[in-house]
Amino acid sequence: MQTIAIIKDAPGSAQKCRLVADQVRGLSVAKALNVLTFSPKKSAVLLKKALESAIANAEHNDGADIDELKVKSIYIDKAAVRRGFMARAKGRGARILKQSCHIHVTVGN
Repeated sequence: MQTIAIIKDAPGSAQKCRLVADQVRGLSVAKALNVLTFSPKKSAVLLKKALESAIANAEHNDGADIDELKVKSIYIDKAAVRRGFMARAKGRGARILKQSCHIHVTVGN
């Protein structure tokens, strides 16, 4: 039995989010939440939110026992890039690229 939670268009680059995702892949849910809680990375907050959503989905939809759940898979996909413009000296402009990503978390026994 596996349960999925997806966060689409999460702010932050996929590369930076994958660094945190590699730390919690394969851990039990309690240990993964502990690692994400005390991680100084910004993307840890997003991954914790996705993991808590997956836990709630497993408990509510499948009636799973939370103590036996593990992080089966967690992967990050690159999403659309929001482009902006910032004024620079001498009438020039500079592009600003705001990265985003899709977070997929699967928990199961």
